[in-house]
Amino acid sequence: MQYFDPHIHMSSRTTDDYQNMAAAGIRAVIEPAFWMGQPRTNVGSFIDYFASLVGWERFRASQFGIAHYCTIGINSKEANNEGLAREALDILPNFALKEGVVAIGEIGYDEITPAEEYIYQRQLEFAVEHDMVVMVHSPHRDKKNGIIRSIDVAREIGVPMEKLVIDHNNEETVDDVLNSGAWAAFTIYPNTKMGSERMVEVVRKYGPERIIVDSSADWGVSDPLSVPKTANLMRERGIEEKAIELTCWQNALDAYAQSGQIDIDELSRPAVIDQRQSYNDNTVLRGQQPRVDEPVPN
Repeated sequence: MQYFDPHIHMSSRTTDDYQNMAAAGIRAVIEPAFWMGQPRTNVGSFIDYFASLVGWERFRASQFGIAHYCTIGINSKEANNEGLAREALDILPNFALKEGVVAIGEIGYDEITPAEEYIYQRQLEFAVEHDMVVMVHSPHRDKKNGIIRSIDVAREIGVPMEKLVIDHNNEETVDDVLNSGAWAAFTIYPNTKMGSERMVEVVRKYGPERIIVDSSADWGVSDPLSVPKTANLMRERGIEEKAIELTCWQNALDAYAQSGQIDIDELSRPAVIDQRQSYNDNTVLRGQQPRVDEPVPN
């Protein structure tokens, strides 16, 4: 089957990762706007980064048969630099409404500060104004209260719960998210979030409805193959194939296709790769022999 990793920071990954992901059956990814591991110093760094998400990274993925979508937003950690975060809010509309952007995100709380709440609220208002899906980052500390607060604020501002995806859940938070009517996404990330074994048991207990599996692979110790590996473990542990398809493909597709930016028919067809293509006169090949597929007959 095909897999969808709806939360992965491919700007942090190598081209080898794209090759391995495609070989493992990953057909589509969503790359959320993220912080880069050190503080940004000016709004131009946001401009260049957002441009790369809707431009170069989308092209790079396509060269390996992976459909690349993204979300645009000011990450909660970066919201605490209040002056710069407000500048970034001003340029957000220049990117958030572009082709391939499926949500505002990832936004929410990190330390649950007033500055984070202000930036979160402004971005929720933008999402409501433009009828957009919202991807919420849940805090690593005080996660349960952070998620409850994220849901309450989103509801107050008018975000429909079917357009709210709460990510980085665990066993302590899944009831709150599912009971709210939002989508519950789980990050399979070594040591700090969920493991594949725990994910299997969550699906066994709650079933697959509105549950999404992702990797959140980034510049840290992480695994861009977390989704297919978790799907395979589900099979080994007796989870029904339909539940695997829902949690590792269809639910993410249903949640983010509400954006109107995902061509579902295109994803149902085999990818056709032509590595002779370039983006701003740059290719992924660095002088190597291009792969050129024959067109798929209608």
